[in-house]
Amino acid sequence: MQGYNKYAYEPFAVTVDLAVLTLRGAALHVLLVERGQEPYAGHWALPGGFVEPDESAETAARRELAEETGLVDVSGLHLEQLRTYSEPDRDPRMRVVSVAFAALLPDPPEPHAGSDAAQARWLPYDSAGPLAFDHDRILADAHDRVGAKLEYTCLATAFCPPEFTLGELQQVYETVWGTALDRPNFRRKVLATPGFVEPVPGAARLTGGRGKPAALYRAGTATTLHPPLLRPPREGRPV
Repeated sequence: MQGYNKYAYEPFAVTVDLAVLTLRGAALHVLLVERGQEPYAGHWALPGGFVEPDESAETAARRELAEETGLVDVSGLHLEQLRTYSEPDRDPRMRVVSVAFAALLPDPPEPHAGSDAAQARWLPYDSAGPLAFDHDRILADAHDRVGAKLEYTCLATAFCPPEFTLGELQQVYETVWGTALDRPNFRRKVLATPGFVEPVPGAARLTGGRGKPAALYRAGTATTLHPPLLRPPREGRPV
């Protein structure tokens, strides 16, 4: 283009960071890697890395997830772009702009560190910090995004296996929101929402209680909830 000089602007790097969340043992966990190189060597961080010249941000995110944690072709992975982080001093090496992703993964395998990561682990969300760079902020933003989207979308099913009970679905909401929900009311609202879930004919699962086996459901065709399933007030009053 005439009059354009690409050398007039200082170059900067673009990275991706992934806040990967899952439920393990009825607690919210996040996938973290221990950095094996400076800066922040020995600190926990979100998996991620630099975007190559010939790839998109999403392609880079999936590549870095595989390279740093060994999670390749993970079934059920839900990946969505969160936001861009561009504070000039967020990386001590140079000007780095990061495209962050939030990811949800049901029943995940154990990670295996690779690339420049010293180790990779699923760690409880509540004890995940402090993290390297601005990853505490990215992780908190991802948690806020997921919690909000549970209210008006069917995203909760992305935490569940292909077939799940309504109790398992309720556990997703309770774990992410950090509050208890009234079981009959939750069940009524879920089943009254068209396309949220659909029953698996003839399937049931023993739940360890004294009652009859719980019916199994799978994700329906809907993507949004009408009406929304609002989280209870902070005082703890059930929905």
